Amino acid sequence: MDTMTRAMPAFLPDGSVQVPAFTLPVSGLVSEEAAALQRLRAAMPVFDASGQEDDIAVRRAQINAYMAPQIERLRATFPVIVTRGEIGGVEVLDVTPVEGGHDPQRVLINLHGGAFCVGWDGVALVEAIPIAALGRIRVVSVNYRMAPEHRHPAGVEDVAAVYRALLADYAPGRIGIYGGSAGGALTAQAAAWLASHDLPQAGAIGVFGAGAVPFGTGESAYVTGYIDASFPRPPADGSAPVDITRGYFAGCDLRDPSAWPGWHPEILAAFPPALIVTGTRAMDLSPAIFTHSQLLKASIRSSLIVAEGMGHCYHYQVALPEGRDAIEAILRFFREALA
Repeated sequence: MDTMTRAMPAFLPDGSVQVPAFTLPVSGLVSEEAAALQRLRAAMPVFDASGQEDDIAVRRAQINAYMAPQIERLRATFPVIVTRGEIGGVEVLDVTPVEGGHDPQRVLINLHGGAFCVGWDGVALVEAIPIAALGRIRVVSVNYRMAPEHRHPAGVEDVAAVYRALLADYAPGRIGIYGGSAGGALTAQAAAWLASHDLPQAGAIGVFGAGAVPFGTGESAYVTGYIDASFPRPPADGSAPVDITRGYFAGCDLRDPSAWPGWHPEILAAFPPALIVTGTRAMDLSPAIFTHSQLLKASIRSSLIVAEGMGHCYHYQVALPEGRDAIEAILRFFREALA
């Protein structure tokens, strides 16, 4: 009885909960491939998404080097043509399938992850290659401006410039926008930006590994800080968290509708259909759930996928059945929404 008492959580008067130390087992609901990957983590160094390298050029090179083996595998599995160019005055990667052509009437804009400061073009290719090849669709990945050189709304301005230029060749209802992590948050910002800047709304958006409210809001970032360690935990005392964006939102109000439209029902009411993807071990779980619920309250068609035992942006891992399932769901969503 005494052991059971000590193992129970303690509920404090301010609503906080003191959780006793525990061991979290691998879920019995994940694939054997995902379970094997979890077991491998015992021998792998922890990936630190916050990054301790002061020189942003070095950090960007580190991320690209980290992604390089995965990109090599993806290009071997999913043959694509990658063309570097400009659209609307913004650098892009134009990614199309090698064989059989692609849908001439539809296009997807990809906004890469990387905490608003890294990810071009390593993360961009990881996000674009499987979608272009499996979806038989053109994917335009945007090199939007990032920190520390730039501040919000630089990134969403670049997305709008590319979108505006693509309107010369595509109907707005046939243009989809998607992204993971920072790119997922930027996707939500883009939907808000288009509606408030006299541009026709896109046909659909995909917000993956993110939400329309800041990372770190809600419970999931705190819990994930104990079970994953890739991202720093928000301080329990409410003090300022580690800024992994390197100042991208410096001077921006946390309720700014152009940055975080999830707080503003009147802005969400102008959103197109949305697909939101997260996982039970993802630091973005709370923002994703909140954004989904707010979109439903605003009478917007929203679908939410929460994958059991999966972490941040698990859809990058197409070798896992869960990752492949997510890609198939993403493609199915855009096929239907951009019809």
